[in-house]
Amino acid sequence: MRKIVLDLNDRRPAWALPDWVPGEILEALPDDWSLHIMMTEADGSGDGVSNLSPILLEAVRDAEVYLGYGIPAALLRAAPTLRWVHSGAAGVGSSISPEMISSPVLFTNSKGIHGPPMADTALAMILHFARGLDFGVAAKAQRLWNTGPFYADDHPLTEMAQTTVGIFGYGGVGREVAKRVRALGSDVLAYDRSSSTFGGAGRVTFGPELDPEDPGLQPLHGQDGLARLLSESDFLVLTAPDIPETRGIVNADALNRMKPSAVLVNISRGSLVVEPDLAEALRTGRIRGAALDVYKEEPLPPGHPFWELPNVIMTPHVSAVTRGFWRRQADLILENFRRYVAGEPLLNLVDKEAGF
Repeated sequence: MRKIVLDLNDRRPAWALPDWVPGEILEALPDDWSLHIMMTEADGSGDGVSNLSPILLEAVRDAEVYLGYGIPAALLRAAPTLRWVHSGAAGVGSSISPEMISSPVLFTNSKGIHGPPMADTALAMILHFARGLDFGVAAKAQRLWNTGPFYADDHPLTEMAQTTVGIFGYGGVGREVAKRVRALGSDVLAYDRSSSTFGGAGRVTFGPELDPEDPGLQPLHGQDGLARLLSESDFLVLTAPDIPETRGIVNADALNRMKPSAVLVNISRGSLVVEPDLAEALRTGRIRGAALDVYKEEPLPPGHPFWELPNVIMTPHVSAVTRGFWRRQADLILENFRRYVAGEPLLNLVDKEAGF
């Protein structure tokens, strides 16, 4: 009997595993497959944290497929029969071990699954600054009826159709951001590490994609592309993975190349930003503002300067929270199981060498 281990019982109520998910997986299984459902708690935060209990290690010992949050090396060592592992998280940094790289096991993740809610969050953050809600929030805190920032001759208020939104990392989340802001009339600068990324084959998608020939969508890559992204974006949205070439990409030099009126939006990973450099740029008015959902250290320490800066809005790494997660996650798992049994290429295959 071929065996799947389902280990997605997230400890956080907002991400709790609904009963219908294992039910739909069971319905999809051929007669020679069995499903083992782990009742121990897992943790889908960050890159995912597997609960390596003796119960789990025994369950995966003879499993062919493992569905969990993160794939630790110890789990691979305990399960020599695994042929496909899936992480319910989008990040894979903690799963890229020497054992994973050398293993022939197929590794998929949930990149793109979080795209719709994260893109909605990014759009809300953009509109917060585009329409001056930051001024309204500041005035309300002081019980002031203050029209000054709105009526000033150098006010920063704009319309989406008058803005250029730069996206650093044109994967599943970046594409969802692009679709939303493009629908509101913004021009989009879409940066990724390689021009081949813009084809997008082999990844999960939701709804119609933007036409790559759309004149309002400009694909960028390389150093010249990055220079354009920094200098021309009114809003710069970070949606790239945490890999060596992206860490610290937003540093003092990058910030100095941005428009003084620009706003940085980070919904990907805190490691992409050199936080002291960003804090200084915000304190001195080098850029207009920042909207942050992720940080280098989480929870953010009480003494961090971001807490005090008036031109920063913050959320506590929750941009992906939504009621729609499990439908998309289940659909991805079911489609990939169909492909696995049929011997077809899986969606969201992780490039183990590249780290995403």
